[in-house]
Amino acid sequence: MRRAYEAERGEEIAAAARRREPSPIADYGLLGDTRTAALVSADGAVDWLCAPTFDGEPVFGALVGGAEAGTFVAGPAVPAQLVSRRYRRHSATLETVWSSGEGRLILTEAMVAEVAGQLLPTTVLIRRLTAEGSPTAAVINFDPRLGEKHRRPRIRRGRDLVCAWGPLAMSLSCSPELELDPGRQSFLTVLPGQPVTLVLAMAYGEPLIHLDPESAWDLVEADEARWRDWTDDIDDGIPFREAVLRSLLTLRLLTYSPSGAPVAAPTTSLPEDPGGIRNWDYRYAWPRDASIGVGAFLGVGKSAEARKFLGWLLHASRLQRPRLPALLTLAGGHVPTERTLHGWPGYAGSTPVRTGNGAAEQHQLDGYGWVLDAAWVLVHGGHRLYSETWRAMRGFADLVALRWQEPDAGIWELRADAAQHVHSKMMGWLALDRALRIGQTHHLSSRRRQQWQKARDNIAAEMRAKGFDPARNTYTRTYGSADLDAALLVLPVIGLEGTTSPRVQGTVDAVMEELSAGYPFLYRYPPGRDGLPGTEGAFLPCSFWLVQAVARTGRPTEATGLFTALLDKATKLGLYSEEIDPATGVLLGNFPQALTHASLVQAALALRDFPLDREGAANHQPDEPLA
Repeated sequence: MRRAYEAERGEEIAAAARRREPSPIADYGLLGDTRTAALVSADGAVDWLCAPTFDGEPVFGALVGGAEAGTFVAGPAVPAQLVSRRYRRHSATLETVWSSGEGRLILTEAMVAEVAGQLLPTTVLIRRLTAEGSPTAAVINFDPRLGEKHRRPRIRRGRDLVCAWGPLAMSLSCSPELELDPGRQSFLTVLPGQPVTLVLAMAYGEPLIHLDPESAWDLVEADEARWRDWTDDIDDGIPFREAVLRSLLTLRLLTYSPSGAPVAAPTTSLPEDPGGIRNWDYRYAWPRDASIGVGAFLGVGKSAEARKFLGWLLHASRLQRPRLPALLTLAGGHVPTERTLHGWPGYAGSTPVRTGNGAAEQHQLDGYGWVLDAAWVLVHGGHRLYSETWRAMRGFADLVALRWQEPDAGIWELRADAAQHVHSKMMGWLALDRALRIGQTHHLSSRRRQQWQKARDNIAAEMRAKGFDPARNTYTRTYGSADLDAALLVLPVIGLEGTTSPRVQGTVDAVMEELSAGYPFLYRYPPGRDGLPGTEGAFLPCSFWLVQAVARTGRPTEATGLFTALLDKATKLGLYSEEIDPATGVLLGNFPQALTHASLVQAALALRDFPLDREGAANHQPDEPLA
């Protein structure tokens, strides 16, 4: 019979847990319910989970806050060998297998993504430990701490263990029953055929609903079935389909379902430069990144996601239109002022740990281009914009026509003086071009049309005169600069010039050569040219943009080789961060990164549309949408 016991080495194991070094970023798996997300290490520790939403306060924050910030461990009680780790086919259910002695311990876990219309907690995390071969020693350590001060909960015992902090409450139930105390490790033996099921439920400002662990597993299986249904109708002809599906599932998990706002990443302050200060809070929605994700969804026929995003954007931007904020909260509000969490040690000693993001007040011209292109892709696919949506898009285009000559912070959000970024001008051109295209099927006055056409043509003329280096046959990072910018790789896609244009070909070749971080990686701009101390890694979205650009300029074989090499750099679970150390392959930055996964999907779509058996450049037309 299974029983809880205090192992002889309990204190030794507990001390080791307190000293536990952070796992490599690549060792973490993502669990999500489209409202918040958990990161789980390869030893079974939930080291990151914010409540009640992605941008809420962490209840398990050990990832960047150390042991005092809380964790939730379910795994082997003694050193064990990791045998395998995978997501169940086309689902968000994570399975980890360890070998211990003559037996195996298996942790299967998931968060339930669909709770609407059911008497279920808003957030549910279900974790099940099973043994194969022989009884296996396991440990559970449930140690929630809330927020910056690592506040311990008020505890109430009854049918479940209930932890509360004001309006936030969580309960932990277990089958069979175990005596679990927050912050104290419990040791148990898991017997073959007798799984241990843990159910963590959370509620904020509403009743906390009890969920029977014995029946909770049915929810996991139903959740898996829904994810498989969602993936089943995605084009079987997409190259590298399994990698694409994993990226699309990741994008869905990172989309806040109550509003439709995609979060850039579920984490804050995972370092771009380990030990350095390049640590930022990404738990917000960037309209630019979201629009790229919309293009990815539309490229595989998922129009509902695009509709919901544009609905959120319409609501979120209403108080600031026609200005488009660089980023917003998931509910559409102002992003909190950037500040430092004092006393937080950071991931691998990388401080400061930040909340909020100072880029929220920047003027970024490129965002208008991404958003209007997303709207155009929707229209191009046969969908008509609602009148209020089209009114908002017209306002964005008007602002671009008015302000395109001003310097801006650029796509990379440099914390320095604004500049005349060539990529920003390209995206300003795109905004007006796409607005004009939408205006062919939606009401548009002749006066507005003429204004947009004039501004669009003036942007193109100025870019060619001031943003192009004829000696090197390439567009540059800023007017008059010799530096390049990997964001210029959008050039073959937007239709400013045909893909056979020498300027387009020259820009792609120059970026590939001068910003190379070693095959298949790119830096986003010359290292050390951003005014911040320290260095950064290769930028993974740019590497996937290179695949797209190379495919569209008529080199599909080369593009396929690049794509294959990049797929080899994913984690074992198919996840990517924003950056990678090109020398070691270590992932850097917040994780997993929506922009990287959206760029992967778009690269795969370019390989689909410009395959090995036909000339990509010859078939590309300049009026194709960016996505």
